[in-house]
Amino acid sequence: MASVKPSLRQFSACIGCVRRPSNGLKSLDGGSARFLSTTAPAHEELQTETATPVPQPPLPSVPTEAKASTKPEWMQQWGELDPNRVEDKRAERRLIRREGIQPVGSRRRRAAIHRSTMRNVPQVPFEQLPYQCFQEARKFLLDDRQEKLKQIQTQTLRLRNLMAQDPAVSGGPEAKNARVHSMRNHINELVILADINDPVVKKNFEDGLADMNKPIYRHLAQKKWEKHKKLVLDQRLTQMNVVPDILPALDSKLDIDLAFGRKKVEPGEFVESAISEKMPRLRVQSFESGEKLVSVVVVDPDVPVPEKDGFKYRCHFLASNIPISPTKTSIPLIQIEQQDRKVKDPSEKKIALPWYTPWAHRGAPYHRLAVFVLEQADSKPLDVAHIAKTKRNDFILRSFVDKHKLTPLGATLFRTKWDESMAGVMQRAGLGHQVDVEFKRKRIEPLPYKRRTERMR
Repeated sequence: MASVKPSLRQFSACIGCVRRPSNGLKSLDGGSARFLSTTAPAHEELQTETATPVPQPPLPSVPTEAKASTKPEWMQQWGELDPNRVEDKRAERRLIRREGIQPVGSRRRRAAIHRSTMRNVPQVPFEQLPYQCFQEARKFLLDDRQEKLKQIQTQTLRLRNLMAQDPAVSGGPEAKNARVHSMRNHINELVILADINDPVVKKNFEDGLADMNKPIYRHLAQKKWEKHKKLVLDQRLTQMNVVPDILPALDSKLDIDLAFGRKKVEPGEFVESAISEKMPRLRVQSFESGEKLVSVVVVDPDVPVPEKDGFKYRCHFLASNIPISPTKTSIPLIQIEQQDRKVKDPSEKKIALPWYTPWAHRGAPYHRLAVFVLEQADSKPLDVAHIAKTKRNDFILRSFVDKHKLTPLGATLFRTKWDESMAGVMQRAGLGHQVDVEFKRKRIEPLPYKRRTERMR
């Protein structure tokens, strides 16, 4: 008796009947294969609206034949891999492994380019891709965006009327300022909600083409930073007791990247003394609009004091009046130092205390070098000539922040310890008398009842 259950071959044949052709060929009736469609194809609608297709530059291809002789045979069997058209994870891994090239853009964009190339059809912009579901979804998103724009216009008009209103009618100046602040925050939220579902915005952000002057891109960048990098940074600052040893509390609002030359330093990483002898380079990404003036302070809280059997603080760098903004993210301390050397007026300088090489004694525990970015009140410049009188040793950051009314925006850190190049670094820094100093653990005598002689009695 024959089996009632269908065989695997019959099941695969059934699936093959309804599967879309992957080789780019058209169906038997001469039209493109489209299933479950009730409207005309989106690319046909677009062609009726615009007679001439949008010209696109030719895609760059990866010359694999020139590199074939240097690659193993099992890698050559993978064939040609174009970074603009790989659409599955296996092809992406092969491209990175063989060519050392990252795929360009998002996977959905590469898949659309690959499909249009296989079918020999002119490429259309990303927002006009000929996918029926995609176009229907965009219509819904465009309607929602129009509603948000109407709400923005209404709230903006209400804000203008409130600004022109007498404070006595609003319940006093404080109540009026609170309402103005609340309405501005609501308008900013509507501006973000109007563009957050736009696929073109998502594409530009994923492709690294974001304009940080726009609130939507700053919002997306902040959310991406808060998901991973901020969590790691807060963990390192808390785990290594930078908070509360140096500052009682810190709410990081900036994405800070620290690097010495080409070496990028992760938070809490050990840096060789020969590398940290030169000034670092900072990249500070702000997520708030407008330009700010900040101060950069580097503090070492692990300076040993043998007389007191404790530690003290030391300031290794101090600079003020440095502008940052969402688009101005680099703080090149070496260039700032070179500019200060050319300036004759001391009030125009930015560096109050120049870079002091981090160093540690032999046998001493590692030193934590914390880098703080502090916002100056109302973006007013500070008197650098007066700050230059600050002493390096016994530097208390809490007092410095309170005295100059600064607000901590973010921090990062690196660590240093005795290594092979530390002796030469100390000699060049004028600390030759500290090279031969070595710290050893102090032997603690056991209590009488724990001594071996006492236990044997």
